[in-house]
Amino acid sequence: MPLNYEEVPNNILTGKDLDYLSDMFEWNYGAYKKTTNDEKNIVDQDLKMVFDESVQAFDNNLNNILKILESRGPSNE
Repeated sequence: MPLNYEEVPNNILTGKDLDYLSDMFEWNYGAYKKTTNDEKNIVDQDLKMVFDESVQAFDNNLNNILKILESRGPSNE
């Protein structure tokens, strides 16, 4: 049964939204794991710094995705 809204709620995640967030999480988690593992073998300090910044960026992305999911979950209705 379709729901009629006068105004579209901003806290709804569609199935397509969840699929995309899931894909983004998997991409970032895979990159995070690979970068973290490869960083251990790097000797060059400049390259190590670039890898460290990448790990931080992937970690931030993962946390942002989790915040989106937490802020729009059933507990906030």
